[in-house]
Amino acid sequence: MFKSIFIKYILAFLAIITISFTILAGIISARVIQYSINAEQMSMATAASFAKQSIEKNFNNSNIDKFDDFIIDVRDSLPNELVGYANLVENSLILITDLNGTIVLAAPPAANYMKKEYISQQLMSQLLQNQEIQRFQTLDGVFYSKHLIFTQTLNSKDGSICGVLFFCSASVGGTNSFIYQIISAIILSCLWILVATMVIIYFITEKIISPVRTMSKAAKSFALGHFDVRVPVIGRDEVAELAVAFNNMASSLSIIDEKQRAFVANVSHDLRSPMQNIAGYINGILDGTIPEEQHEYYLNIVSAETERLGTFVESLFNLTKIQSGETKLNKKNFDVCETARLSLIFLEHAIEAKHIEPELLFDSEKMYVYADPDNIRRVLNNLLENAIKFTPEKGIIRINIQDKEKKVYVSVYNTGIGISKEDIPFVFDRFFKADRSRGLDKTGAG
Repeated sequence: MFKSIFIKYILAFLAIITISFTILAGIISARVIQYSINAEQMSMATAASFAKQSIEKNFNNSNIDKFDDFIIDVRDSLPNELVGYANLVENSLILITDLNGTIVLAAPPAANYMKKEYISQQLMSQLLQNQEIQRFQTLDGVFYSKHLIFTQTLNSKDGSICGVLFFCSASVGGTNSFIYQIISAIILSCLWILVATMVIIYFITEKIISPVRTMSKAAKSFALGHFDVRVPVIGRDEVAELAVAFNNMASSLSIIDEKQRAFVANVSHDLRSPMQNIAGYINGILDGTIPEEQHEYYLNIVSAETERLGTFVESLFNLTKIQSGETKLNKKNFDVCETARLSLIFLEHAIEAKHIEPELLFDSEKMYVYADPDNIRRVLNNLLENAIKFTPEKGIIRINIQDKEKKVYVSVYNTGIGISKEDIPFVFDRFFKADRSRGLDKTGAG
């Protein structure tokens, strides 16, 4: 679906940044909420203790024995004092109830803020039995929304419980607003970081993709046979190494292409000449240009040219098999000295035709090696044929076989013109011919 590496990078980094900031926002929000709640609870506990001490002190110093009567007596003065304690925590109020759960006092007054003026017996029972209640609740429907609740029991003069103080805070909403601001700041930061990341990724990706894009265009040019395209090498990183390797490959392909073109030209030339000769002689015989008494002479020439073509085609066939890996070696022990003698006998006619003197220098009469005798024979024949080609009349050809350090070394020497210094580096290149002008010899595939 997404073919562009740039888009893939952007989506990957977008996902990473989004997930990272989501986790970060969640962790920060949870920590801030917990810290706010703990801090508010500590403030509520302190304020509730002050309010409890104030109520119990006033109750104990009064001449009233019943707590309900005490509340009625101080209904006008006590709320103002409790409001001061409630203001210690933002958006808080203090509720005083009797043992039945009836709210007898609210500071500040909250008639419009409460749905009912009593607390359920179940909740009161839990409190009077010193059981914990939920910190966030509506006090069983007293409030419209959940409040953070902190409770204190009020004791009478004789130490018995006479009522319950509820310190209720609605500032959790303010905390939530603070959390929302934090999350908004994180999201905004995420967006800015995402923009900056996209800009950075664009330049990084462009730096990586540009050479790859150039390589793609160069590869398409290679497919059309143009091997002169090169990729610019920038820097020393892996992409630069890839560009260097690509340029080296292009140079190798160029050299191979040049060699193949030269090979095709060589093959075409080597095939065209004998075929033209054969066609000319045959046409001369058919149309009567060549007298009948010379037919046999020219037919022998045609036969020789045909044999040369067959040898040339067989050489090409062998080269093709070697390149494709179809040639299998049939190794066995054989006498390499005898193989050298048979090669000389095979080429005896060509040697005698140029009055060449063959020499054999062997360390011993028989030396056995473990190799493929047919391929060794073929190599020797090729070396000897080349030696014969470039050895002048009455020259010398020498085969030297030596046994050194459990290895047999075979060399062919002749008194020909040798190889020029300029051509020595190309000796082992496929299809290479030093005699480009064909002035000395026209046979062979190089």
